[in-house]
Amino acid sequence: MAKLPDFEGLAIFAKVVELQSFAAAAAELALSKATVSKAVTRLEQRLGARLFNRTSRRLALTDTGQKLSARAARLLSDGEAVENEALAQSAAPRGLVRLAVPMTFGVREVAPILPEFLEKYPDVAIDLHLSDAMVDLIGEGFDAGLRIASLPDSSLIARRLCAMPRYTVASPAYLKRHGRPTHPMHLAEHKCFGYAYLSTPEVWHYTNAKGEQASVRPGGPLRVNNGEAVMPALLAGLGIADLPDFLVGDAIASGKVEVILEGWKQTEGAVHLVMPPGGPRPARVEVLADFLTRHFAKARKLPRG
Repeated sequence: MAKLPDFEGLAIFAKVVELQSFAAAAAELALSKATVSKAVTRLEQRLGARLFNRTSRRLALTDTGQKLSARAARLLSDGEAVENEALAQSAAPRGLVRLAVPMTFGVREVAPILPEFLEKYPDVAIDLHLSDAMVDLIGEGFDAGLRIASLPDSSLIARRLCAMPRYTVASPAYLKRHGRPTHPMHLAEHKCFGYAYLSTPEVWHYTNAKGEQASVRPGGPLRVNNGEAVMPALLAGLGIADLPDFLVGDAIASGKVEVILEGWKQTEGAVHLVMPPGGPRPARVEVLADFLTRHFAKARKLPRG
């Protein structure tokens, strides 16, 4: 495999040509004169040709050095421009943020607050990816994501934004026809709606105040990969659902559905902002993270049920 070009040597050579002095180039680059001299010598050995004719009083480019100098200067200029642009984006909020958010939560809770963010940071753009599937942030190149769950251990950096309780609910009409379950194990005798992206989609786990645990494998006429799709069948009285507050809270408050299994709860969830490990992160990502943190800390509605 061919070696990479000696970018450092070329850049140092360009700086010597620009300043017409090894000592001046060393001073500007904060290097020793010996380091600058060795870099140019290394480049000459690699190219098999002298680049300078050096005397005690004069520094002159050879024919090879003359031909190389313009391209080396362009390389140095491009490198400085790339670095300055990256530094500017890191220091000031500017550029694109790719954000992955669950579908319905993104439409209901995130999209409505983005205009405020975009007005505050006009040089930042957001690529909002809406999907209930567990997105591979690192593999798919996302800067951040929102997840609504009890997070498993992972290498991602997680910031808790707010609580997001879940409720097992049914419509009054369903409960009137089929009775009200009072223990999680009773769910096996009822029609229940499934959700594909739960951490254990086939099993619902419950705990009560005494620390007792119960796990049930419910079945029913409908299984979805987006929680909002359950709502019409739930309100029509066709079964029981277990849903987060942002989906079912208003229906609970209005009496369209009722919370069942009083005293039993599934694992308490929360909204988390997750980001790939490593740092420092660009300013555009940090300001969005801070904006979401402040919003959900103060604006999240109180849990209902």
